[in-house]
Amino acid sequence: MTSWSEFATDEPRLADAISHLLQQYGPGFGYLATVRADGGPRVHPVSPVVTDEGLFCFVIDSPKRRDLERDGRYALHSFPAEESDDEAYVAGRARPVTDVARVARLARGFRAAPHVDWRLFEFTVEVAMVTRREPGGFTGHSRPAVQVWVDPLGGDPTAVTGLRPRDRAAA
Repeated sequence: MTSWSEFATDEPRLADAISHLLQQYGPGFGYLATVRADGGPRVHPVSPVVTDEGLFCFVIDSPKRRDLERDGRYALHSFPAEESDDEAYVAGRARPVTDVARVARLARGFRAAPHVDWRLFEFTVEVAMVTRREPGGFTGHSRPAVQVWVDPLGGDPTAVTGLRPRDRAAA
């Protein structure tokens, strides 16, 4: 599992593009997909927090939080941009942050309501993608430019790209 900061060190331009698309309206804004207990998807809007130390989300007591506590798999998609058809996607595993000092520091820094039942999750990165489209790109006159990063330590490229998983025996 790769942390956001490790991913950003490996692919700084892609990480910057994703951060920009997630934070284009000021505070983070995107759609979080989780896995329900029956295996189906659940999608909700969230406010992800991107810092130099990680990708986080404060999640209130909800079915979404119970999904993450039970099965940490997630996918995060940027909210549609007003000025373009660009989009960002990140997938991996969410894990609760248990370091009390870290939770307190991030809660203060991002003004998490002190009297609300929320839990802080850190999102690791297994797959990251940005798709950029030129204006008018959906008319068929231009092709989207797609940049994909797959965790070299275990990301599943089929999650986004449809590529066959790499042969781990050769590694």
